[in-house]
Amino acid sequence: MQQVASTVNISPPPMLPPANQAIIIKDMKIQQLHAWQISTEQAKKIQIELASQISHKGKAVEPRFIAGVDISAPDANGIARAAAVILDYPKLEVVEVKTAEGKLNLPYIPGLLSFREAPLVLAACQKLSIDPDIILLDGQGIAHPRRFGIASHIGLLLNTPTIGCAKSRLCGNHAPVNAEAGAYAELNDKGETIGIVMRTKTGVNPIYVSIGHRIDLPAAMHWALKCCRNHRLPEPCRLAHLAASGKSVTTTYSQQQRLLT
Repeated sequence: MQQVASTVNISPPPMLPPANQAIIIKDMKIQQLHAWQISTEQAKKIQIELASQISHKGKAVEPRFIAGVDISAPDANGIARAAAVILDYPKLEVVEVKTAEGKLNLPYIPGLLSFREAPLVLAACQKLSIDPDIILLDGQGIAHPRRFGIASHIGLLLNTPTIGCAKSRLCGNHAPVNAEAGAYAELNDKGETIGIVMRTKTGVNPIYVSIGHRIDLPAAMHWALKCCRNHRLPEPCRLAHLAASGKSVTTTYSQQQRLLT
């Protein structure tokens, strides 16, 4: 069996501060809580330590702006593209799209996805001019063996409510989910409810919704379902995936500009 290299060699994106410092993106701070060039064992230890800082509670707030973030697979040169897409609510029209490209220096290691992708995701978020009230990510929140997936990692770094909306299960077990849209079952692991398995469209595979940070599970489920528009993934995640893949995502501003010309 081929052994995975033991060093997590991540180059942080430009402008990320040294550990324990922060920079401000408009009203949103990126808190740098740890170094990025670390071993896999150090990364696991960081996840366990930071998981204790995740808030499983959040205020019941009607969001004005909801963001989705995603990242593409690297190309032949190892370059990937991260996208941050802002939608207004409740219309879910795109009002801002920002991307960042860079090399992913860490191979895919199950359970350590955020150490591979978070630096580039943060680089895309740095470019936003609008602060989202909630961020949805195509990945796990606390539905993770160490209760610290990428949705929790990004939420803690940005101190913003986040929701994990993953397409596959990383850990835990659940009962069968009924076929109709809105049906769900609890996702449990070691006697703890870590998320819900929710069918967002009748007849399609469910998604795995979990707390990222600063939100409770009923609210995470509520907003994930509210953001669905006849697709498996919530619109913020779906559109961020398209933008990260290099496809055009039209903003409301662009539509208005075309009408004026």
